[in-house]
Amino acid sequence: MRVLYVEDNDQLRESITLLLQDDGREVCPCTTAEEALELDAPRPFDLVITDVTLPGLSGLELSARLLDADIARWIVLCSGYQLDEQIRDLGGANVRALVKPFGIDELESLVDSVQTALDQAR
Repeated sequence: MRVLYVEDNDQLRESITLLLQDDGREVCPCTTAEEALELDAPRPFDLVITDVTLPGLSGLELSARLLDADIARWIVLCSGYQLDEQIRDLGGANVRALVKPFGIDELESLVDSVQTALDQAR
């Protein structure tokens, strides 16, 4: 599974990238939504995990653009507050949220569930 991780906090981005790497999982970190769109364009990632508050385009704007291209995209939004209304507004069935600070077990469980769903869809 190919994972794109968008986080502007250097320390958090490096730590979570290392924790997400696993057999059969390629993790590509980046710092902005604009960079994420460039990296995703040639070959869309299976899962995009993004912070909501980013410089430039927000994680919500990034998600909206990705979902405009493919409503079935898997996206995880990370934020310090609840995003129920924003997720409904995005309209994607495969959009999830993690409230910061989240535990690595919670993140890993969510990524594993996405992997299972992708495996079943293939």
